[in-house]
Amino acid sequence: MPVSIRDALNSPRDRQWIQAQYPEYLEDLSQMSMNTGIFPATREVQTELMARWFADDSSYPLIILKNDQPAGFALVSRPPRNRRDQVDFRMAEFFIALKSRRLGIGRDAAHLIFNRFAGSWEITEFAYNKPAVSFWRSILTEYTGGKYQERIFNGEVRQTFTSTHKVRAR
Repeated sequence: MPVSIRDALNSPRDRQWIQAQYPEYLEDLSQMSMNTGIFPATREVQTELMARWFADDSSYPLIILKNDQPAGFALVSRPPRNRRDQVDFRMAEFFIALKSRRLGIGRDAAHLIFNRFAGSWEITEFAYNKPAVSFWRSILTEYTGGKYQERIFNGEVRQTFTSTHKVRAR
């Protein structure tokens, strides 16, 4: 069965799954940082972050599925209103569980997400997170045919591009 994405916004079960995976996500980020422990979010902070994801009308929490089973999550967000003339969507968070990596799930999910949210995009990674930088460069080269812009500034790699295929509106 193919990879799919599902809105997590109104699903307590999906929200719980994301909350259960979030410590692994933070651990991954910490492992990729030069200073292990850079993301020392307590359970309270994690709960507060999740509450914002699910309460903010400019956030789109998604579950990434493989064979109808959760394999990861993504958070697509709209930038603040004063930046919407520059970009329509940001990939705020993107995570594939360790056991589901290197199977093409992340690639397929990214394509589905870009197709669903048509418009101008921004993706940002920490420059020292070499696996993330490589992943997004590969995905964007494939998805856009190499038609994306990239700049490196203040330790971040930032890619921008446009997605034109809209599957359905929310």
